[in-house]
Amino acid sequence: MGKVNTSFFQKVYEVVYQIPFGRVSTYGAIAHFLGTSRGARMVGWAMNASHNITPQIPAHRVVNRVGLLSGKAQFSSPNLMQQLLENEGIKIKDDKILNFKQVFWDPSNELKAHNG
Repeated sequence: MGKVNTSFFQKVYEVVYQIPFGRVSTYGAIAHFLGTSRGARMVGWAMNASHNITPQIPAHRVVNRVGLLSGKAQFSSPNLMQQLLENEGIKIKDDKILNFKQVFWDPSNELKAHNG
């Protein structure tokens, strides 16, 4: 993977911390907000690296562009991501969020753009 861009990862975490309880965002929406429209994979790498950070990053709230729990293999248990989301009232079937459009949180609409 080469040199990890820790400042980019930190910016990702700052956005993910702001995803409200009971809502989800996507790798691509976060990347777009941070000015890297093709950076969804880098956001995924940031989520993979986030599991030992304190305070805990709510990585379970980041899913792929159609609401699939594509990052679930990175959690300590294969069902943990789904359990955490369901604890927040999000309904899931076959690893996919059922009411995805209703619970989707777009940082570009919800947050002021970063300056710097």
